[in-house]
Amino acid sequence: MKSLKIALFLLPFMLLIGCKTSQVQDQPVTSQDSFTIAFGSCNKHTVKNELWDDVLATEPDVWIWGGDIIYADTDDTTEIARMFSIQNEIPGYKALRDRVQVIGTWDDHDYGLNDGGVEFTSKAASQKVFLDFMDVAADSPRRSREGVYASYMYDLPAGSVKILVLDTRYFRSALTPASDKKKRYQPGTYGEGTVLGETQWAWLEEELRNSKAEFNILVSSIQFLSNEHGFETWGNFPHEVDKLNSIVKESGATGVIILSGDRHISEFSQIILPGVSYPLIDFTSSGLTHVYSSYSGEPNPYRKGEVIAEKSFGLLHLNLTNREVQMQMIGDQGKVLNALTQQY
Repeated sequence: MKSLKIALFLLPFMLLIGCKTSQVQDQPVTSQDSFTIAFGSCNKHTVKNELWDDVLATEPDVWIWGGDIIYADTDDTTEIARMFSIQNEIPGYKALRDRVQVIGTWDDHDYGLNDGGVEFTSKAASQKVFLDFMDVAADSPRRSREGVYASYMYDLPAGSVKILVLDTRYFRSALTPASDKKKRYQPGTYGEGTVLGETQWAWLEEELRNSKAEFNILVSSIQFLSNEHGFETWGNFPHEVDKLNSIVKESGATGVIILSGDRHISEFSQIILPGVSYPLIDFTSSGLTHVYSSYSGEPNPYRKGEVIAEKSFGLLHLNLTNREVQMQMIGDQGKVLNALTQQY
């Protein structure tokens, strides 16, 4: 991988000459003016993982799991750990782990409860198993707090990239069943319930308010903008959507981009926030091993471009010199299925 090995070699020398490193755990200082993120979600360890060679071919600086790394759906955390172990031994993924930093979050199926949230009784034990899978150090502060959210900072000569991995499971309130039989859920009463919980909200607000990064990447396992399909979405808690929009605006954070998964389709959504100089984009990439192959359309008032219902992963090339981001959905054999370029 084009940056991490070089960075790890140069890190002691850069520290000696006073280069400022990240304040969060295990972040290498990279040595380039561009940064490449690959991410994806909805992965079954029981079927062929076809895309890891394609991911490696893009030479990403980091791989981000967007959730549903495995499909466990059990409160037996020993079984969840066993499935994670199998995933770790899949040759293509193992090759990726050997060369690329892996970070990320969980979603319901690797959390352990389908569409689950705060009510999941095994969530604390499941968190330990997840952090083990993510190779989080035993003495990391993440081991002693609730939720799997985390902050990563990457410093480059032309600027920096901050990645904020959110946990939309551990604290999330109960969903409201839909009165429309064609949908599963509907928005609850405005002001009631939460997606992130009080502690994580305070953490996120501080991270964005104090961020000097040129790009601030938020990783949400569920979609943020698309809100009319009747499945899980931030839109089921409309006041939480408004809260995040407000924080993005008031924090002054630059280059905020949301990465999401869960849906077994991939799409770009965007909204223009008054007072924010760039569109807020939600890049959904799902899934890696299986997709909504019978997809025939669904409403999304924020959609930009076409929906992709093919196995794929997401790719972002961030240029910190000209502040341009090239976003792509990549399928098998490196095929570009959809793309969007945005200036920040």
